[in-house]
Amino acid sequence: MFSFRSLFSALLLSATALFHPPLYSQEEKSSSWTASADLVSSYIWRGTRQGNGPHLQPGVEFSAGPFTGGLWSTFDLHGYKEADTYLALDLPAGFSISLQDYWIADYRWTDFSAESGGHALEATVEYDSEHVSVFAGYILNEAGGAGSCGGDLYLESRFSFDYFTVFMGAGNGWHTEEGRFTVCSIGLDISADLPLAERFVVPLTGQVVFNPDSDMIFLTAGISVSFGNGD
Repeated sequence: MFSFRSLFSALLLSATALFHPPLYSQEEKSSSWTASADLVSSYIWRGTRQGNGPHLQPGVEFSAGPFTGGLWSTFDLHGYKEADTYLALDLPAGFSISLQDYWIADYRWTDFSAESGGHALEATVEYDSEHVSVFAGYILNEAGGAGSCGGDLYLESRFSFDYFTVFMGAGNGWHTEEGRFTVCSIGLDISADLPLAERFVVPLTGQVVFNPDSDMIFLTAGISVSFGNGD
């Protein structure tokens, strides 16, 4: 019987089959790390606001050759706490695959149960070029604490220009109010650099997001700082 699970497994296997280590140069196999922190006026994820009010979002990432792993978190002043870990593999021709663990930190880290677990595990396939990116994510498990149903699918396309990006995403399960597959995120990202000194620039971001499923619109702004051994 056809299912999104079998389709997604086929996509992952096909993408993995494309990988061939000699295609990567010695320079690409060098390692690097980056630490970052964002402050955003609100946290909008796939068309839905998480928590309430401003969020602080620290993270750290390590890359070695085609592999990238990291930890990213977000929390507000009203008790919302999320900590995500991820591992990604770059493939030829702009493709990548990854596995991400969304952990809602109100729940025990050791609880992976369907009834009360705080971890939602997502497998993804992404294509990224200079101006176009396409993303597909599939939630592998049901987690009552995190709110995932298992089999939750999300598809998103992004089109980037010099100073802004437009995007549209559709999903089902925990992405929409009734769980049916529908468009849930249409928006615009804007970015600019704020020079504070001759060699110090602070990236600024702005976002407008409309969710036609919930009939909600969100406006957000953010500021970012980062450093690492590649700077």
